[in-house]
Amino acid sequence: MYNKEIETLPLVKLRKLQSERLVTLVNRVYKNVPFYKNLFDEAGVDVSSIKSINDIHKLPFTKKTDLRDQYPFGFLTVPQDKLARIHCSSGTTGKPTVVAYTKNDLDVFSEVVARSLSAGGAKPGMKMHNSYGYGLFTGGIGIHYGAEKLGMAVVPVSVGMTDRQITLLQDFQPEVICCTPSYAQTIAFELEKRNLNISDINLKYAILGAEPWTEVIRKDIETSLGVKATNIYGLSEVIGPGVSQEAYNEQGTGSYVWEDHFFPEIVDKDTGEPLPYGEEGVLVFTTLTKEAMPFLRYWTNDICSLSYDESTSRTHIKMGMLKGRADDMLIIRGVNLFHTQIEEIFNGYHQLAPNYQLIVTKEGLSDQVEVKVETNSDFQVEIGLGNGFTNEDVVKNLALISISNALKKNIKDKIGLSIKVTLNCCGAIPKSVGGKLNRIIDLRNS
Repeated sequence: MYNKEIETLPLVKLRKLQSERLVTLVNRVYKNVPFYKNLFDEAGVDVSSIKSINDIHKLPFTKKTDLRDQYPFGFLTVPQDKLARIHCSSGTTGKPTVVAYTKNDLDVFSEVVARSLSAGGAKPGMKMHNSYGYGLFTGGIGIHYGAEKLGMAVVPVSVGMTDRQITLLQDFQPEVICCTPSYAQTIAFELEKRNLNISDINLKYAILGAEPWTEVIRKDIETSLGVKATNIYGLSEVIGPGVSQEAYNEQGTGSYVWEDHFFPEIVDKDTGEPLPYGEEGVLVFTTLTKEAMPFLRYWTNDICSLSYDESTSRTHIKMGMLKGRADDMLIIRGVNLFHTQIEEIFNGYHQLAPNYQLIVTKEGLSDQVEVKVETNSDFQVEIGLGNGFTNEDVVKNLALISISNALKKNIKDKIGLSIKVTLNCCGAIPKSVGGKLNRIIDLRNS
């Protein structure tokens, strides 16, 4: 473990630490952030009534729109000359959201990333191939400094230029890769195209994040790259990557949230009421130790659940794999649909490659969804029979038609929707070039 004392802290002591930090935080933001003072006063929240972490439900939520309304520095609790770094979002849908850090914030950032990388299997002395983007995005730089704090040698390759990435993986032989799950699939696809084997590279661990993924994607990546693949989670508003991490020897059981710094809650997406452990809802975070720009009950819009795992030595809570984002949930003919639900149904179809997209259109007054999914490289024949097909091609086509029909039935049985399924040849659907991959193409307003 990177920080054994903290990661195994008894829950009673962890709650005491969280309570002390919450009380300090609430008093600091009320004094230094006019937005929070006004919010508290309007909601009738008496700061002196916040005495422990159990009182956190009394506090109002902070939304992304609030960050944009206070652009750029309305949430600062320190003078600007005390800042050590400033990041922000791309701002493609309005004003960017700004996040700022003091020197101490950056130390915490590096520490939780190092803790996460260690849980994911990384060790001092290993080399890490960092394919997250550098710049205003927190991912690349955040992972970089955390890896160095752990004692790793970092290859700061950043996003894109996949040919160069393949060359560096061969030449430098790093044991760890950090990137999005979809870009890990892209690298595996390129290795296969070049007739390269797993033995030509040296990867042992893939620490992946920045987009929702499922066990189907994990299985594909682990098989094609010869790695243990784990999930790292974070968002800029909370600190960046390193808010939570899945342990490499506890795959599929959730990702540890580093509760000494980030207090998580799950709330109902419609009412905001807290939900019990194990129930799915919107993930909310309070940043207990951030100095420059802390947030109270930040509404992430991510859908998951929280639970404690008493079978392990770590005492921090686990968050389940993200189901999706509340604003990415499709409502199709009255049925709630996340793309990850479709992805999970692909499991068991060895003829399919887990690269897919959901195309949403409107026909008259009815919303329609088409699932486009690739076949793997062994099933390259297009659906349909015609001149030039061999007997083997005919067999493959009949098999694919059967798979398509089975997928449609499974989707109908498990989700309750009749959805068109289109099988595409391997390589036909766009792949990630380093950033996040958009699984949903919504054409209803085009």
